[in-house]
Amino acid sequence: MLKRKEFILGAAVGLTFAAAATAGGVINWPGAQAAPAAQAAGQLVPSAGAAGLAFAPPQGAPLSFADIFQQVAPAVVQIDVTTRVKRPRGVIQIPGFGAVPVPGAPGGSGEGEDDSTTAQGAGSGFFISADGYIVTNNHVVENAEEITVRLNDERELKARLIGRDPLTDLAVIKVEGSAFPFVSFEDKAEPRVGDWVIAVGNPFGLGGTATAGIVSAKSRAIGGNENPYTDFIQIDAAINRGNSGGPTFDIYGRVIGVNTAIFSPTGGSVGIGFAIPAGIAKETTDRLMRGEKIERGYLGVTIGNLTNEYRESLGLPEGTKGAYITDVTAGAPGEQGGLQAGDVVVSLNGRPIVGSNELTRAVGAAKPGDTLRLELLREGRRQTINVRAGTRPANLGAAEAQTEEGAETPAPGAAVGETVEGLTLAPISPALRTRYDLPAEARGVVVTAVEARSEAGRLRFQPGMVIVQANGRNVTTVRELRDAVAAARTAGRPGVLLLVRTSSGNAPIVLPFAKSE
Repeated sequence: MLKRKEFILGAAVGLTFAAAATAGGVINWPGAQAAPAAQAAGQLVPSAGAAGLAFAPPQGAPLSFADIFQQVAPAVVQIDVTTRVKRPRGVIQIPGFGAVPVPGAPGGSGEGEDDSTTAQGAGSGFFISADGYIVTNNHVVENAEEITVRLNDERELKARLIGRDPLTDLAVIKVEGSAFPFVSFEDKAEPRVGDWVIAVGNPFGLGGTATAGIVSAKSRAIGGNENPYTDFIQIDAAINRGNSGGPTFDIYGRVIGVNTAIFSPTGGSVGIGFAIPAGIAKETTDRLMRGEKIERGYLGVTIGNLTNEYRESLGLPEGTKGAYITDVTAGAPGEQGGLQAGDVVVSLNGRPIVGSNELTRAVGAAKPGDTLRLELLREGRRQTINVRAGTRPANLGAAEAQTEEGAETPAPGAAVGETVEGLTLAPISPALRTRYDLPAEARGVVVTAVEARSEAGRLRFQPGMVIVQANGRNVTTVRELRDAVAAARTAGRPGVLLLVRTSSGNAPIVLPFAKSE
């Protein structure tokens, strides 16, 4: 499972999403024939390596990484934080009643008592300027009441939070002083899969630890709504609890990312770690250092990938790529601009969109107020729509999670309607709207019963679901759905693509046709 390791030693929080980050600070990647660059006070300047080969190993590699570690270690720091957590209430076990709170008991929450306590945590970070700016992970410092930075020479300095961005899991803190050794983000040259990497950080509070490995993969999408704007670098250098926010270097001592997560069934390193690429980290931390609030573009649509199954059901040409819109938020910029559920977005401002991740990141990279030119497929026809980007709400992910958790199963009732492909369907009437608690804006045909042994039953259709579209066309009557099914059969398609309103939101479902005996 994917785990984000919380930096608090001994306590995993949330998704156990291993917060063992080790890719961050970036030194300017020297070019093939880069001339000696002017060195800022305290800046660590790596060697350019073999002429003409940006990532070719120098002679003797990988016999030892000692010289590289000695070069970059002074810029890497340990971060200790004090946070406040809710104190468990005092309880007593009573047979038949379980745990019962006891007012005034140790750890209790009697009237007037402080119902919280402090906890200690640790992570990693690195200097990106001589005057004390340090990069780390957001999850290391987001709830910190006090931040202490321990330098490579064992000095301890108090730090203050400058800014953080939860959606990229990046944060910037600062200590007072000058002439700190630092590294810089490289946002041009990129490592290749198979190139050596070295992770430096503070695993389990040990401090000053180096591990080595290679770039295992690139452009990894992890964490769903937690990290929608990052294509992670996957590395196999060992990273563990406490490495969060530390840098990963290449064999020239150049930083290629900020480590933030690991994949682990055990909670420890199994050789699959993820780092925020230098380009993303540099852009975000530069803005945080300038005191800017991180704002992202917003359309207000729910999207998924256009799978081959969906493409075949829609009758689109082989090789068609795009992001499939399953829902449009009422009143959001997407609806105001004319986007509809069932649209397939194939490009944004001329940039091809091959899936939902590309569309999310392209929209997020836009500034609120920018005009987004979306090329899309609607009912098999290509058209262009211009939408003015809004501002992504800060609590968007929480609102989506709350909607899903608060979903309820529709109340049972007598089945009414006509049967199509194992589904008993009826137009939405006031009575059915009341029975299944459907909102006033819901449109389509409602499922009132499902044949258990049908394909629809196998796909777990439930009474109360509403079929909004069939093969990209809105349906409001059972006849329209029958016609869409007949057209798909005549065209020799394997099934019909339905856009279905569920208690958790719209979902695309391919309903395969039953084979004739």
